[in-house]
Amino acid sequence: MLVDKLFSGGRGDTGAVIDLTFTNRFTETLPADPRTDEHRRQVMGACFSRVEPVQAAAPALVAWSAEMFERLGLAIPDDLDDEQRTELARVLAGNDLLPGSDPYAMCYGGYQFGNWAGQLGDGRAIALGEVETPEGEHLTLQLKGAGPTPYSRTADGMAVLRSSVREFLCSEAMFHLGISTTRALSLTLTGDKVVRDMLYDGNPAAEPGAVVCRVSPAFIRFGSFEIHASRGDIDTLRTLADHTIANHFAHLPGAEAPDAATYAAWFGEVAERTAEMITGWMRVGFVHGVMNTDNMSILGETIDYGPYGWVDDFDPSWTPNTTDKAQRRYRYGHQPQIAYWNLAQLGNALVPLVGDEIEGLQAGLDRYVSTYAEGYRAMMLAKLGLSTERSDEDADGLIDELIRVLQLTETDYTIFFRRLADMPAGGQGRTDAELIESLSDAFYAPGDVDGEAGAAIALWLRRYFDEVADDALPDTERRTAMNAVNPKYVLRNYMAQLAIDASESGDHSVIAELLDVLRRPYDDQPEAEQWAVKRPDWARTRVGCSMLSCSS
Repeated sequence: MLVDKLFSGGRGDTGAVIDLTFTNRFTETLPADPRTDEHRRQVMGACFSRVEPVQAAAPALVAWSAEMFERLGLAIPDDLDDEQRTELARVLAGNDLLPGSDPYAMCYGGYQFGNWAGQLGDGRAIALGEVETPEGEHLTLQLKGAGPTPYSRTADGMAVLRSSVREFLCSEAMFHLGISTTRALSLTLTGDKVVRDMLYDGNPAAEPGAVVCRVSPAFIRFGSFEIHASRGDIDTLRTLADHTIANHFAHLPGAEAPDAATYAAWFGEVAERTAEMITGWMRVGFVHGVMNTDNMSILGETIDYGPYGWVDDFDPSWTPNTTDKAQRRYRYGHQPQIAYWNLAQLGNALVPLVGDEIEGLQAGLDRYVSTYAEGYRAMMLAKLGLSTERSDEDADGLIDELIRVLQLTETDYTIFFRRLADMPAGGQGRTDAELIESLSDAFYAPGDVDGEAGAAIALWLRRYFDEVADDALPDTERRTAMNAVNPKYVLRNYMAQLAIDASESGDHSVIAELLDVLRRPYDDQPEAEQWAVKRPDWARTRVGCSMLSCSS
């Protein structure tokens, strides 16, 4: 259903009106699937298929990001009445389309767990279109869970509330952590039931359905290019690359008429942005869980929040994805290498565009390696409150040894650095027990931190304070610097699960509470101390609090 505007009759000049200017550069400049039905099929020679969202039975707005509404130039009053809330929910669930909207699902492929999967595409995501903000930004609004598309394969195109809560909260949390990410505008219940086998164990159940409205300058993925290269469709590959460069990398030399050098420079920037994103993940202990090439943004944004997680007790081999439990391909400590591998596959897809100048693509991969290596070192020094300009081997050894001692006992990665920032410099005058006691909140079994483990941790602490003394930074300044890069609040899986449990029972206040806390992840928030503690023991093995499946 097409609507002229929202809130048109109740509030006069004081009411909010959803009035967006659609530009739709993606659908206006790229080749389209000639068919407009959602019948599952192989889509050839096209970058997208036009398709409309399904009609949700009873849309109900659960949560929204006020910051994103403001960024879009929209003012939504806090005191929405029932009629206005329903109008807004109908748009954000896809029931009502605004003037200028041009809904579509994208065609792309991808390597899944290291194997080429062929055509994938937006199986449950439908973009409403691209809008221009008052600041001149171009942002695409996309509904995740709004119904079937030609790319849904055997799925229904819907999403359940639990996965939608996780995506809504995490994308906003990552933004406020300072990590490049897609954003979330809203979370809306559909009023429909969606059947899912959450553990893939033959026990499907009906769950509440929901839609997340996601926002990004573009949802183009590595796989968007790989699909056309795999089919030998170089014309479509080139058209998509030219569109991407012109609209999202226009600062590159030759962006108006790209040649081999332009494509290579573009790939190099994609590699650099990816390295910066991965460095951010490693800084806060985030594990994506499904780093397939179809889940890698060409803009270097974190995208597709499925079975993600934060390392609680530090373990580089941990993955939140039950599907990856045996192989652990996408484990926390392997993410930098996987990003390189994924970039290499993208580079292979772009070979037809650079011709004989393939060394330009290798230069892009080298740029990833150097950007990540330099960024990771600087990031770890910043987490430790040490000068990022240091180039001595002692600092490198300190970092390497820290990674080792953090694994000697179950150590909470987030809390460890916050407690370390609180410790006064000059550890030589304290006993091992006194040093360890200062970090006790970070250990899941404080009584076990003795013997060789305790001695090794204490030895590292003495070495660390020697390095702190060399920097001669006052404790207060060191603490401020460390707390600016080491978050106090992250969206641990058990926290998201508590919000899901409450929301499924009709109480959506926990989502709002967590969203508010996660807006200021680096700040001390005395009223939110309950969210700044270790993972509770009951959450160690509970479904949704430890590992998760891809089911959504």
